Amino acid sequence: MARLFGTDGVRGVANEGLDAELALGLSMAAAHVLGDAGGFGGRRPVAVVGRDPRASGEFLEAAVIAGLAGSGVDVLRVGVLPTPAVAYLTGALGADFGVMLSASHNAMPDNGIKFLARGGHKLDDAVEDAIEADYHRARDGVSPARPRPTGAGVGRVHEYTEGFDKYVAHLVAVLPNRLDGVKVVIDGAHGAAAKVAIEAFARAGAEVVFTLGDEPTGLNINDGVGSTHLDGLKQAMREHKADLGIALDGDADRCLAADADGEEVDGDQIIAILALAMREAGTLRRNTAVGTVMSNLGFKLAMEREGIGLVQTAVGDRYVLEAMKEHGYALGGEQSGHVILLDHATTGDGTLTGLMLGARLAATRKPLAELAAVMTRLPQLLINVKGVDKDRVNDCAELAAAVKEAEEELGGTGRVLLRPSGTEPLVRVMVEAADQAQARAVAERLAGVVREQLAS
Repeated sequence: MARLFGTDGVRGVANEGLDAELALGLSMAAAHVLGDAGGFGGRRPVAVVGRDPRASGEFLEAAVIAGLAGSGVDVLRVGVLPTPAVAYLTGALGADFGVMLSASHNAMPDNGIKFLARGGHKLDDAVEDAIEADYHRARDGVSPARPRPTGAGVGRVHEYTEGFDKYVAHLVAVLPNRLDGVKVVIDGAHGAAAKVAIEAFARAGAEVVFTLGDEPTGLNINDGVGSTHLDGLKQAMREHKADLGIALDGDADRCLAADADGEEVDGDQIIAILALAMREAGTLRRNTAVGTVMSNLGFKLAMEREGIGLVQTAVGDRYVLEAMKEHGYALGGEQSGHVILLDHATTGDGTLTGLMLGARLAATRKPLAELAAVMTRLPQLLINVKGVDKDRVNDCAELAAAVKEAEEELGGTGRVLLRPSGTEPLVRVMVEAADQAQARAVAERLAGVVREQLAS
């Protein structure tokens, strides 16, 4: 049986793979498992529940809340807020756990359920496995039915309307300096931070000169906007000649940027900029940043040149976060724009990342292009191969032979990385080379082998 939990919660097409029954059952299982593990300390538990604006989030939120309240959990419903806001509020309000309904950067038909532990931290794999096992046992009727609370024992549902202001105030309070004089363009992806980001930048002193992706309808999230569709942001930056452009994704746990000329500034460059700023401020603990195996080789070379350590993990912000927590690092993230500032957030926070970039611009009075030039990106091509059996990536001898041949061709000037997506049904083929033409040729050849050998 395929595992329900991926690298970032449970995801699927809403009302198909991810329906109300699954949302209800997983929420009940989460309440049971976390309670049995002593997570509630004998107290009546409280959970924070939020969502992004997807239309399906409305019925899935109702199912999650029904499962929690039916299990004796009091619910603080915060409404449409970013994932990092739900994580922050879970900790700030002293809740026992949190639940976020979102499929992040995925298209509107998808949705997802993410559980957060006390303090707003992601659950360990072992806890997710226990929740999944409890859900299957209850669904299949192989374990005794748990007694359900009645009367005054059922959970109560409260609207927590102060979440927006509390979260924005937190974002502004942790900045090292104000953003006065910085002109900003914001692409909110028609997502959970479409209003939050605009308000946060304005309160921090920035001049928001143009916005896009700021009118969520429930049907248009990530549709041609946001961190996976940067053309609109790039064009707006060229037209308005702003200092900083930021693009969030649907749940605003990631951020990509653009400079005044409309050139992309990716997650690796953002981390490099912030690493130098934090070292200068004395907050880059252990003088080390954390990236992943997908980090551009140019990022690694830049950190070496600047005398900053770099730890690389498996792909996925959860693995970056695990390394940061285990070893006490303060900064980490991914090329895709997940940036974790562990002193101020328990997960990637796109709005906070954008604000910190703005603060660096304001403090140095240097253009973003100059700050981003701390590293030179080597040509890197990523091809997503759909319609294949991603679980066979590491077991296919023909594919392994093709990868070995490609690595020998690239020599010491590049590298190859094949990996199954943790959130989507596809295989990612990444090739880094000395020039774009070689990267494309090798990547396309490997993608062909993946399609042929892993056809489902």
